[in-house]
Amino acid sequence: MSQTDYQNAAANPFLLQTAASWLAEGHQLALAFVMQTWGSSPRPAGSIMLVRSDMRVEGSVSGGCVEGAVIEAGLAAMESGSGQRLDFGVADARAWEVGLSCGGRIAVLVTPVGGQGVGAEMLQGTARQLAERQPVRLSFDADSGAPVSAPTEGEASALDEAANRFDFVQLPLPRLVIVGGVHISQHLAPMAARSGFQTEVIDPRSLFTNPDRFVQIAVQTGWPQDILADQPPDAETAVVTLSHDPKIDDPALIAALNSPAFYIACLGSRRTHAARLERLGAAGIAADQLDRLHGPAGLNIGARSPAEIAVSVLAQLIQAYRSRAG
Repeated sequence: MSQTDYQNAAANPFLLQTAASWLAEGHQLALAFVMQTWGSSPRPAGSIMLVRSDMRVEGSVSGGCVEGAVIEAGLAAMESGSGQRLDFGVADARAWEVGLSCGGRIAVLVTPVGGQGVGAEMLQGTARQLAERQPVRLSFDADSGAPVSAPTEGEASALDEAANRFDFVQLPLPRLVIVGGVHISQHLAPMAARSGFQTEVIDPRSLFTNPDRFVQIAVQTGWPQDILADQPPDAETAVVTLSHDPKIDDPALIAALNSPAFYIACLGSRRTHAARLERLGAAGIAADQLDRLHGPAGLNIGARSPAEIAVSVLAQLIQAYRSRAG
């Protein structure tokens, strides 16, 4: 994975979607972005915190140590209609109060939604882009937080001190498609979601897509080849088939192997996998494409229970995701 992996996942795109929802509900709010860090600062550039006028807060810019000061600045930005840059570090006496005495420094940009800050149309546009799994790139004056027309082509959020500009980049969250709402999936789906993957479960059998089986996980009842045709895997997508039924798994694997998905895996014994490779080859999948298929899925950790198998699959998935650095 490139340097944008969890650095950008840390700037949770759902926070911008939450901000758009809050705005639509009539709330006043401000956005806070980590622009740059030095030393032991706990949150990377691009991390976001939302501050609402009724003191509701989502996200984090420091893991807790400068949040109080940022909330105050957010409330002030809503009142004045303009934002400001905040710098914390050990050279600043206030840094000891906010918990950066261990040597870290952090630059935070606070900007209101409305006024001279982020406009409603811009915020709603970013929410639409993220819902469509499109990257978001915004640029701000690094002192006032006012948006500027200097879109970046970069792959990570960064502060340009020379231009006095903060370029915010948010790539879509990595996506995990699990085919088969089986017992292993009930463990894998929530673990993957907590690990930062936008997770969904697909199964044509409604019994296995009962929402009670997958609390707070997106489930879709339908044939995976149809759903993946409408929502094709991109380079940030992983596909794992767990149903054990070739009628369900094979079409999903064909769709995944014909896509740029970064990880494709399937459950089953080595003998089952050999038979699967024969079927996929007969269906027209080339040998070099079949080499992309992880089967049996998961790292060899001696897993036996459904939960242990889910751990092994998630570990291999993260390994594949992290190892894409060039």
